[in-house]
Amino acid sequence: MSQPTEKPSNGNPPAKWEPRIVAFFCNWCTYTAADLAGVSRMKHAANVRIIRVMCSGRVDPQFVLEAFAKGADGVLIGGCHFGDCHYVEGNYKAARRIRMLRRVLADMGIEADRFRLEWISASEGEKVKLVVNDMVEKVKALGPLGLPGRFTEFDREMEHLEAEAGVKEVAHAG
Repeated sequence: MSQPTEKPSNGNPPAKWEPRIVAFFCNWCTYTAADLAGVSRMKHAANVRIIRVMCSGRVDPQFVLEAFAKGADGVLIGGCHFGDCHYVEGNYKAARRIRMLRRVLADMGIEADRFRLEWISASEGEKVKLVVNDMVEKVKALGPLGLPGRFTEFDREMEHLEAEAGVKEVAHAG
């Protein structure tokens, strides 16, 4: 898979660019559904790298932030439907974390379509295929995220804020 590159000046993604999506799938439902899709030979985009977690409630927001920081163009979390969690309330915990995380990602300038949460049971292999393909298309339309490259911009902003704060402190002290 090709590495993400910067968007050309016209705003369109490079022709050869393919999005990289990291998926955190619950062991008991969504991962099993992905396995079902595979053994049923359902075709979906190969842009997704699946990481199996025991429960969607165990996906720490730091995992999502790190995936973006390391070059992912999108992150997908899949868990059991409400009422079906093997850990009783893990998916409710995930839903609360995701609401908070969406705000953080928006503040970072990461578009909403780059981060997705889906409830997919073990028998919904077809839904895995549809969700993956839909997410790949949406992220492809957005183009490369290029978050690692944005860190330079963030550093410049912080330096500017520090300098501005220093000037204000000197003005108040004098």
